[in-house]
Amino acid sequence: MKITASADRCIAAGNCALIAPEVFDQSDEDGTVAVLDDSPPVEAHDTVRQAAAACPAAVIHIDD
Repeated sequence: MKITASADRCIAAGNCALIAPEVFDQSDEDGTVAVLDDSPPVEAHDTVRQAAAACPAAVIHIDD
């Protein structure tokens, strides 16, 4: 799994960071998405998918 996120389109809802804090955070500057681990371990994949699905701006992209 490879994760990318379009911070320029992020609306800073923070759902990703709440659901998968080991993979996502929010920028201190403007609260937009920050990817902490762009290749998380297999055991985190389901949580990452949940976080991506919960993103209201659909800015998280997963490549399997």
